[in-house]
Amino acid sequence: MVAASRLERLLAALQRLPGVGARSAARMAYHLLQHDRDGALALAQALREAVEGVRHCASCHTLCEQEVCATCADPARDASQLCVVETPADQAALERTGTYRGRYFVLMGRLRPLDGLGPEASGVRALLQRLQTDAAVQELILATSFTAEGEATAHVLAQLGRSLGLRVTRLARGVPLGSELEFVDLGTIAHALADRRPT
Repeated sequence: MVAASRLERLLAALQRLPGVGARSAARMAYHLLQHDRDGALALAQALREAVEGVRHCASCHTLCEQEVCATCADPARDASQLCVVETPADQAALERTGTYRGRYFVLMGRLRPLDGLGPEASGVRALLQRLQTDAAVQELILATSFTAEGEATAHVLAQLGRSLGLRVTRLARGVPLGSELEFVDLGTIAHALADRRPT
């Protein structure tokens, strides 16, 4: 059996990234090797340093370099609100809005019952421990995605939060700002009608 060449190993490694197939991996690899070897070395070095130096926050499980991330360490954040998201990217998206001043918990995934990934496989157990030890939390804000798995995760978390006597809320669904109603999909319109609020 012949061992894979260095190029084949690079292509296989790039295909491990989400959304990167064989053709995209080949384009990236060939570009780096033909036109930007310095960039390739910088990428390799940055990736190595991140793998060695980035860890999970001891409080919210997001990715950071310290024991506790800057958001959890910020005393100005509202400790009574805990927003549960699936990934650090989701947390970053919420932070970019500049409107939420509470704390977070990052599940690092979502429930996928069809794949055999239940509460033990995601951060649900760690979230439960956090809720049982953090008396300041009064509201659990569910900001999971609106996919079937995200909805299943939100359902389980809502039951968990209510069993602990917490106020449980969910991100609203609706028509995107700036969109014309005739071009919005029917599911979004239906949810917007169901989740309507007084003006």
